[in-house]
Amino acid sequence: MAGLCGSCDMNAKTLREFGFALVVILAAAVFGSMVESGALRDGLIRLCCLGLFAASLNLLVGYTGLLSFGHAMFFGLGAYTFCILMQGGHLNIPLAAAATVVLVCVAALLVGAVCVRLSHVYFAFITLAVQMLFFSLLIAWSGLTGGEQGLIGGLPKPPFLGIDLTNPTQFFVFNAVVLVASLLILRRIVASPFGAALRMVRDNPQRAAFLGVDVSRTKLTAFVIASAFAGVAGILMSLYVSGAYPNFAYWTTSGEGLFMIMLGGIHSLLGPVVGAGLLLVIESLVNTYTRHHGLIIGLVILFVALGLRKGVLDFAAEAVTRRRAGQVDAADAPQSSATRRASHGGQP
Repeated sequence: MAGLCGSCDMNAKTLREFGFALVVILAAAVFGSMVESGALRDGLIRLCCLGLFAASLNLLVGYTGLLSFGHAMFFGLGAYTFCILMQGGHLNIPLAAAATVVLVCVAALLVGAVCVRLSHVYFAFITLAVQMLFFSLLIAWSGLTGGEQGLIGGLPKPPFLGIDLTNPTQFFVFNAVVLVASLLILRRIVASPFGAALRMVRDNPQRAAFLGVDVSRTKLTAFVIASAFAGVAGILMSLYVSGAYPNFAYWTTSGEGLFMIMLGGIHSLLGPVVGAGLLLVIESLVNTYTRHHGLIIGLVILFVALGLRKGVLDFAAEAVTRRRAGQVDAADAPQSSATRRASHGGQP
């Protein structure tokens, strides 16, 4: 009976998550059809791309405890591979996207097989080294990648399944659907027994190994999954810019992903998406009113790190939790007082 109730609760929770996702997608479709500002629509599309990239990185940073400085390699690999396949003119968008994700997973498997066996510091620097090697390859292999200019010949977007990505509204809704679907998948992964194993590895790998968890295999699986979603984000960005550029795979892109996580929060999947949105807003304001981009971003980092000491969404969630706890304590106080009076024979 207990198992049946637990299964019913899980099914109800899954239905609520899918219902919420459907509402978000419908809202995105209505909003996309109503908005007339191309700049606003472009900003939201960039939010979908960068939010998914940051959320994929948070699977490593927030849930597995692996600080990766090379995550942008898979973002860039996804963008370049998809762009090259589409410019070849032999595949449609779904097949090119599927082939791209497979290639990204293979690359992540090869890189991760070496990196996940290292300690945290060496893991971070080896991923950075591999990313810089990939970046150098992009610059040197100009015959395939376009070198420093990147792939600038445009990107064909043939219709598929009744979807026309050349239509701005449909393209925006498509990005929103991919983002929401990816977050749902990541949510199910984090809430699964595998997600529990990730948190156990993050908190105490020795204890996880003692309890029978294969620590290296668990880390490698998380590394491949996170890289696959980074590749999907790269595909979205390639479609958005109609090309692929070397800065997609540069170390600063990984740094921006880490900043988005720190800004939004590491303890939820929506935190990095919120952080990506805040970063885009900050960059827009900075570029509009001042030329001191680095100074403003540095001040924001100091405020978050020293002032809030956690991401914006984490800070808000903690404040709500404290408020609810205070309300519960206030509601229990009269009952506790009445209980004490009754135990003393009605005396105060």
